[in-house]
Amino acid sequence: MSAKAISEQTGKDFLYKHICTTAAVQNRFRYANVTAETRWDQLVQDHPWLLTERLVVKPDQLIKRRGKLGLVGVNLDLQGVKEWLRPRLMRETTVGKAKGILKNFLIEPFVAHKQEEEFYVCIYAAREGDYVLFHHEGGVDVGDVDSKAQKLLVGVDEKLRPDDVKQKLLTHVPADKKEVLTSFLVGLFNLYEDLYFTYLEINPLVVTKNGVYVLDMAAKIDATADYLCKAKWGDVEFPPPFGREAYPEEAYIADLDAKSGASLKLTLLNPRGRIWTMVAGGGASVVYSDTICDLGGVNELANYGEYSGAPSEQQTYDYAKTILSLMTREKHHDGKVLIIGGSIANFTNVAATFKGIVRAIRDYQEPLKEHEVSIFVRRGGPNYQEGLRVMGEVGKTTGIPIHVFGTETHMTAIVGMALGHRPIATQPRVAAHTANFLLNTSGSSLTPNSSRTASFSEVNCGKGSSTSCQAKQGAPPAKATTLFSKHTKAIVWGMQTRAVQGMLDFDYVCSRAEPSVAAMVYPFTGDHKQKFYWGHKEILLPVYKNMSDAMKKHPEVDVLISFASLRSAFDSTMETLQYPQIHTIAIIAEGIPEALTRKIIKKADEKGVTIIGPATVGGIKPGCFKIGNTGGMLDNILASKLYRPGSVAYVSRSGGMSNELNNIISRTTDGVYEGVAIGGDRYPGSVFMDHVLRYQDSPEVKMIVVLGEIGGTEEYKICQGIKEGRINKPVVCWCIGTCATMFSSEVQFGHAGACANQASETAVAKNKALKEAGAFVPNSFDELGEIIKSVYDDLVCRGVIVPAKEVPPPTVPMDYSWARELGLIRKPASFMTSICDERGQELIYAGMPITEVFKSEIGLGGTLGLLWFQRRLPRYACQFIEMCLMVTADHGPAVSGAHNTIVCARAGKDLISSLTSGLLTIGDRFGGALDAAAKQFSKAFDSGMLPMEFVNKMKKEGKLIMGIGHRVKSINNPDMRVQILKDFVKQHFPATQLLDYALDVEKITTSKKPNLILNVDGFIGVAFVDLLRTCGGFTRDEADEFVEIGALNGIFVLGRSMGFIGHYLDQKRLKQGLYRHPWDDISYVLPEHMSM
Repeated sequence: MSAKAISEQTGKDFLYKHICTTAAVQNRFRYANVTAETRWDQLVQDHPWLLTERLVVKPDQLIKRRGKLGLVGVNLDLQGVKEWLRPRLMRETTVGKAKGILKNFLIEPFVAHKQEEEFYVCIYAAREGDYVLFHHEGGVDVGDVDSKAQKLLVGVDEKLRPDDVKQKLLTHVPADKKEVLTSFLVGLFNLYEDLYFTYLEINPLVVTKNGVYVLDMAAKIDATADYLCKAKWGDVEFPPPFGREAYPEEAYIADLDAKSGASLKLTLLNPRGRIWTMVAGGGASVVYSDTICDLGGVNELANYGEYSGAPSEQQTYDYAKTILSLMTREKHHDGKVLIIGGSIANFTNVAATFKGIVRAIRDYQEPLKEHEVSIFVRRGGPNYQEGLRVMGEVGKTTGIPIHVFGTETHMTAIVGMALGHRPIATQPRVAAHTANFLLNTSGSSLTPNSSRTASFSEVNCGKGSSTSCQAKQGAPPAKATTLFSKHTKAIVWGMQTRAVQGMLDFDYVCSRAEPSVAAMVYPFTGDHKQKFYWGHKEILLPVYKNMSDAMKKHPEVDVLISFASLRSAFDSTMETLQYPQIHTIAIIAEGIPEALTRKIIKKADEKGVTIIGPATVGGIKPGCFKIGNTGGMLDNILASKLYRPGSVAYVSRSGGMSNELNNIISRTTDGVYEGVAIGGDRYPGSVFMDHVLRYQDSPEVKMIVVLGEIGGTEEYKICQGIKEGRINKPVVCWCIGTCATMFSSEVQFGHAGACANQASETAVAKNKALKEAGAFVPNSFDELGEIIKSVYDDLVCRGVIVPAKEVPPPTVPMDYSWARELGLIRKPASFMTSICDERGQELIYAGMPITEVFKSEIGLGGTLGLLWFQRRLPRYACQFIEMCLMVTADHGPAVSGAHNTIVCARAGKDLISSLTSGLLTIGDRFGGALDAAAKQFSKAFDSGMLPMEFVNKMKKEGKLIMGIGHRVKSINNPDMRVQILKDFVKQHFPATQLLDYALDVEKITTSKKPNLILNVDGFIGVAFVDLLRTCGGFTRDEADEFVEIGALNGIFVLGRSMGFIGHYLDQKRLKQGLYRHPWDDISYVLPEHMSM
C-alpha cells in the first residue's frame, strides 16, 4: 500500500526536524515514550523536564478521538502520570468494534491556554490536489469539520500562497494571530509536500503569545516514497491499527516482500481461526475474503494476504510455510480449511509457484493431517494444468484431502465447498494442456485468416488508432474515444522481451497485417536490433537508447507501454508526454509515489493523453491490440476468445481480476469487445467513468461490466451518469471489499487504493448506490457471472445483440522455451556441470548451499574441496590446501612467471593480460611439476619398486625425477616451506606412505648432490596423493583420476596467481616504465657458419 499511518511521535519528529516557518514552534522534541519495559529512572534522566513541568499523557496507537474516550490524562505531575497509567498500561480496552491492548504512551508538557487559542488544521490528498482545512475553533468538541471548516484546494504542482491563507482560511481568526498562523500553515504545507505526507491533522493547534504548540497530531505518509525521502525519514516504523497485534510472521513476510520484485502480503486477523487463505493476486485476495465473510466465516477467517507478480519457487515456499506454520499451532474442533485460490494469471507460471507450495505441504504433511486440514485449490493461467496436476498428486501421496479445480470452476466456488455450503464437485476436469491450444497442426506457415468480423472499431477509424472529439478553442485537447484499432502501433519502454513476444503472438492470432510493436526503448544499451517471432518467421525490432530517436523514426506510433521501474517511471512518462503523437500511455509499474502520479495525470490531461495505470497489467481489445502481458498466455487468449471482438466491454481496477472477467464474459456472453484494468493505486491515470463513457459512445458495445473496489468515490460518478441518462446501456457492476465493514480493525487490502477513509467509500455503500441508480448489481461476486448472463440473454432476446457465427480459432507456433518448460520436447544439453548450481534461491556448491558454506566455516580450502573434488573434506585437509596456496603464492620476481607478469605490466597491459602472461610459463620446467611428481612417485611406489631401483631406472632412461632438485636450496640450506608442510602432514594425515617413499628417494639423490632435495612441487604432489588416498572421501580409482586430470597443478596455478597479481599491482603502484633488457646481459654471437 502507499498511504500508511505513522505514530504521533514519528509525525511530530518529522515536523520539528523539517518545518521551515517564522512562527515560534514551542516544545520541540519534548516528548517521552512509555511502554511496559520503561525504566522511570532512566526516562527522567533522559527527559529532566518530566520533573519540573505539568504533563499530558495519552496512548500513541492510532486511536481516534482519544479525548472523547477518556484516554488523555491532562495537567498531571509525574506521579500523577504514573497513577493514571497504572489501570491502563497493558490493559485491554475497546475502541469502536476493536479490542486491543494499550501498550504505547506519549508524555508531553501540558500547555495552559484558553479555548479561543485552539485551532484545527488538516491537509489531505485528493486526485485534483491537496485540500487544506482550517477551523478557528479546535479541540475535542470540534465536531463535523467537513461542514464547518474553511477549505482551500491547492492544485497539483501549485504552492500554498500566504495571501490565499489569509483571505480564504483565516477569515475568522483574530488579527493578532493571522501572521503567525499564515507562516505556520505555509511551512506546514511545504513540509507536507516535501516529506510526501498524504494526510496531516493537528487538533488542537494552540497559538498563544509565546508561539505555536502542536498538541495532538495524526498523519499518514506515502510509503512508496521511501527511496526519495529516506534521508529525511530515517527508518520509519508503521504501527498496526489499534486492535490488531503486530506479529513477527507479518514482519517476516514484509521483509520478503521488500527484497522481492514480486508482491507478498500477510495480515493476521484471528490466529485461532479455522479458515486460512493463500491467494494469488491483490484483487482476487479481496474477492475471496468477501466470499468467506458473505458465507458467514468472518469470525473464523484467520488471515488476509496475497502473493503475486511471479514470485520464485523459493519465495512461494517461504510464504506457504509461514502460513502452514501458523495454522498448525492450535487445533480447532471442526478441523481447518486452507483455500489456495486465485484468478487467471496474466504472466505468472502457475506450475512454478505451485512447486513452492507443494514443497511446503510435504514439509508440513504430518501437522496438516494432525490438525485435520482440508485444502481447496482453484487457479488458472500459464501452465496451470501442470500446477493443478502436481497439487492433486501431493494430495494422493500425503493423504491430505486436496480438492483441485481449474478455470472451468467459478473462481469463488471453492469457498462454498470449503465451508460446506455447496457439495464438493466430483466430476473429472477436462483433460487440457497448454499445448493443446498452441501447436499449429495445419502445416501452413501463413498468417491465418480472420476467424470472425474484424474489430468494430475499424469502421470509423480508418488507419488511425485514435479518434477524438474536436476540442473547444482554448480548452485542453479532448482525449481519444477509441484507444486501439487493428492498426495501432506502440513503443515499449523497457527490455520486456517476453511481453513483446506475447503481443506479437496476439497480433498474429488476430490476423493483423503487421506487428503492433514498432520499436523498443532501453536507455541502458546502445541502439540495436532485437529478434522476435512473427508466426513462424523471425523478425527484427529496433531498440533505441533514446526516446527521441524512437519517436522520430516511428511517427506512426501513438501508444507507449512503459515497463519502467517505479523509480524511473515518472521521468520516462513525463518525457513521453512531450511528444504530441502519443495519445495513450500504459504505466505498468507499481509503487510510484502518489504525488508523482498526480503530476503525470495533470500533464496528461493538459495534453489530452489517456493514461492506463500505474500498477496495472494494461488492457486488451480483442482482434486488435493488447498491452504487454494482458490476457495471459495464448492458451487463455484462445480459451477466452480474445482473438475476436464480442459485445461486452469492461473496466476493472485489478489486472488479475480483469483476466477473470475475460473468462467469465467469454463463458456467459459472445465475448469481450474491450477491457481495461485501470490499476490499483489511489489515483489511477484514468478512472472508471472515462472508460464507461467511451464504451457508452461506442455503438459496437452493447453492455458494460464494471468491477469496482473499496476506496475512493469514482463509482458514484457512474451512478450519476445512469441517473442523468448519460449512460443508457446496461451496466453490470460489483464493488469488491464488502468484507471490510465486518472486520473489527482496519485492514489494508492488496491494492494501494483499497482502503475506505469514510463510510461512502465502502464497497457496501457503493454497491447499494449503484443498485439504486439502476445498475445490475449481484448479491455477491459468486453471482456476477449469472447476472452478466441474464442481462446478455435479455439483449439477445430483444435483438440488440446478434451473436456472430463462431469458427475454430487460428493457431500460432509455440515458443521453444515455453514448450521445453511444459515438458513437451527434450533436447540434449550443450553443457553438463556437477559442481555448482545458481538457479535456485541461493548458490549451491556441490550440493551445499552458500549459507551453509559460511555457517560451517570450511574456509577457502573447504570451498576448493567442494568445487574441485566435489567433497566436503576433513578439516585438516582444508587447512593443508590453504597452506599449499600460501607457500606457493610467490617466490620472488626472478622466476619466469613473475618476470613475464612484470614485463607485461610495465608494457602498460591490463591485469588479466599480465596475469595470463605469467601463467603461460607454468609447465614441467616451472611450477608444473606437481602432477608429474605425483604420477612418477605413485607409479614407482604402486609397482613395488624400491627407492634405489626408482632412482636407477630414471637415470638409465635419461629422465629427470620431477619434484626433485632446487636451484638455491639444498640439504644444508633446507627450504622452510617444505619443512612447514612436512611437520603439518606428519602430525595430521592418517598415513603418509607416498611421502615417506619420496623422502627415501631424497636421501639417495642428496647423497649424490646436496641440492637434489624434494622441492615444494614434489612435496605437495606426493602429500596430496596421500591425502586423496587416505582421507576416506575417495576410492582409489577416484584419487588416481584426480591426479591424471591435472587437479594438483591447479594448486600451484591458484596459489601463484596471487603472487603474480601482487607483482602486477606493485609495478603499477611504483609507476615503472617500459622494460628493456640491458645489452650487457645479452651475449651477442654470430651465426655458427660465419664465426668459423
